[in-house]
Amino acid sequence: MATYNIGYIVGSLAKNSINRTLAHALIGLAPTNLSFTEIPIKDLPLYSYDYDENYPPEGTALKQAIEGSDGLLIVSPEYNRSIPGGLKNAIDWASRPWGTNSFARKPTGLIGASPGAIGTAVMQSSMRSVLSFLNVPQLNSPEAYVHYDADAFDAQGNVTDARTREFLQHYIDEYAAFVERVLDATAAGHIGDSQ
Repeated sequence: MATYNIGYIVGSLAKNSINRTLAHALIGLAPTNLSFTEIPIKDLPLYSYDYDENYPPEGTALKQAIEGSDGLLIVSPEYNRSIPGGLKNAIDWASRPWGTNSFARKPTGLIGASPGAIGTAVMQSSMRSVLSFLNVPQLNSPEAYVHYDADAFDAQGNVTDARTREFLQHYIDEYAAFVERVLDATAAGHIGDSQ
């Protein structure tokens, strides 16, 4: 069985983000054929095309981390019914300069937690539009808008609530299968191959 290197991005810049807890919970439930590395976004300057001729090290490191990943998992809150500014900034960095989109053809899962009743549904809708433009294959089902309950996780981020565990287990298992399907479909010689 092949092992896939998954880069994960937490859309919140906060150290104690509930979405960081969610990311760690998903990693703890993931099948053994997925290996995870966080792709940090908090030290990026604000993107401007003025940087395109001479990318700063933070932008280059972000692009290299995404390009070095077999797939991506984006775990993000919703801010003001939309994409958090830090996450959108990272997307702009990684998709530029024009013609050097690091996201293209990376199988991607999108999930988020919020204390609000609708989870992160509106943010995810906005993100799906952006990711589609960037030629990103997306796990469309199951959708995962997590209503965050602190009592469902222990201090280490492990899932203690049986229903929450079952839901997250299903999501990460489907994500693993999706990554495998996409990467097999885009293997050398198939339509969609970058060459």
